[in-house]
Amino acid sequence: QVQLVESGGGLAQPGGSLRLSCAGSGIIFRNYHLAWYRQAPGEQRELVATITTTGGTNYDDSVKGRFTISRDNDENTVYLQMNSLKPDDTAVYVCKAEPYFWGRGTQVTVSS
Repeated sequence: QVQLVESGGGLAQPGGSLRLSCAGSGIIFRNYHLAWYRQAPGEQRELVATITTTGGTNYDDSVKGRFTISRDNDENTVYLQMNSLKPDDTAVYVCKAEPYFWGRGTQVTVSS
């Protein structure tokens, strides 16, 4: 059974940082493109960042220069380093092994 479990969410102040992790079990991450999505209350889910099997990355314009996606295939984990956080970054962050497998998400709240 495939499971993706996110961790690292929480409350951060504007300008602060958080590092999200997504650990996979029952799946070999190195075989998948990986992604982070987010969904704010009342909003549609949006793609935040992607990383290919060979390490190529892409970001939504709203997070470019602030967020960094990375992967550790040996640890079967994908990360999202989030710096210079803004209140607009508040959302549930969900990882995905494209195109089939989703995690359940971790809440990120940016507020003073």
